[in-house]
Amino acid sequence: MRARLIGGFTVAGLVVAFAIALFASPFASSSPDGMSRVAINEGFDHRETASPIEDSSPVGGYTVKGINHEQIGTGISGAVGVGATFAIGLSAFHGLRVVGRRRNRVSAS
Repeated sequence: MRARLIGGFTVAGLVVAFAIALFASPFASSSPDGMSRVAINEGFDHRETASPIEDSSPVGGYTVKGINHEQIGTGISGAVGVGATFAIGLSAFHGLRVVGRRRNRVSAS
């Protein structure tokens, strides 16, 4: 019962995250925020350099290379980010679970 509840909660969370990524993120403001805004305000934005990861990534710059429609590219990029984050988190938790089980077996023997 508990596993089913956790699974349902996880699936519901993923559906909401994918929906936001696909349908809301394309309408996010393109105005600079965070560190970009501080750099502009403090006058050192001209020293910004492009990240080599951004140039080589298929979803660099919050768009998808090959998709010329900016809003669609942003939505797909957001969905890829949600999927990648979930996969990394799931892998990490699975790894921790395996390590925990091994430790329990060693300490029980």
